[in-house]
Amino acid sequence: MLTPIEGRAALVTGGTKGIGRGIALAFARNGAKVMVTGRDPAAGAACAAELVAAGASDAAFVAADTASRDDCVRAADATAARFGGIDIVVANAGIYPESMIESMPEDELRRMIDVNLTGTIMSVQACLPHVRRSDHGRVVVISSITGPIVGMEANAHYAASKAGQLGFVRSAALEFAPMGITVNAVLPGNVATEGLDELGREYQQAMLSAIPQGRLGAPDDVAGAVLFLVSDEASFITGQSIIVDGGQVLPEGPLRGNALR
Repeated sequence: MLTPIEGRAALVTGGTKGIGRGIALAFARNGAKVMVTGRDPAAGAACAAELVAAGASDAAFVAADTASRDDCVRAADATAARFGGIDIVVANAGIYPESMIESMPEDELRRMIDVNLTGTIMSVQACLPHVRRSDHGRVVVISSITGPIVGMEANAHYAASKAGQLGFVRSAALEFAPMGITVNAVLPGNVATEGLDELGREYQQAMLSAIPQGRLGAPDDVAGAVLFLVSDEASFITGQSIIVDGGQVLPEGPLRGNALR
């Protein structure tokens, strides 16, 4: 059993839906104080209430766009002011529009990098003055298997942003180690979230066929890895990545159906 994180203060960017919401709920069920960010105040208020109902010792929402330095600083300061500090930062906020390289609009490319990569760096940067005062400083970046491990058509800008996050994780881990702060990443594969429904049944079946465990991931699967990385038991782990994908990146070639089961 992991050492409880009850009472510790966590900020989860993009925490009102999908993987971020799953992580925030896992923290809440373990008694943490949880601040979530997002751009929809109604969804944020609903999420904060859900977190309290799940067991959070306190929970709140702050509207913020991670592509804005001012918003990142405001979110960090609001978290520290409400909870008396910040122990845990989960840089989860991200977008994933699709475009082939040949026709990729410049504004889409720049927005992707601004939110996914620059936003990760600025979120962590804004929280650092508070986290360095914690005795349990933890930073977890939610990257992806796309970019660091595999490629995907129409996702070159997304892949680049996610691969860039791992470069940041390794360098930040070195800089923050003397402060007693660990910095790690979790790389999800295909996870069943609200956005997946928009891709259609055929696309979902193609995803399933590529996963040896035969199911899509759940937000709780990712949250479990994050809970470990923010625990006291992971205090000597930094600059590392955990893949959570049901074995998706393992096959050398196409899966052979029931022959593998």
